Amino acid sequence: MDAQRAQEIADSVDMANVIHNGKSIYIEHVDQQNGVATIHNLDEPNSKQSVSVTELTEQ
Repeated sequence: MDAQRAQEIADSVDMANVIHNGKSIYIEHVDQQNGVATIHNLDEPNSKQSVSVTELTEQ
């Protein structure tokens, strides 16, 4: 995924199905300049991590 699409998903009111390492995640924030997204697994909302947007896949 690219940073622009990640930002569109983060800004959307609709929940997109995004996968990171085989798990469904929620995108909290996108740093478009650095291509990094702050995410959390849907089943672990308090466990945030920063990952490259290239590691995210939209289903």
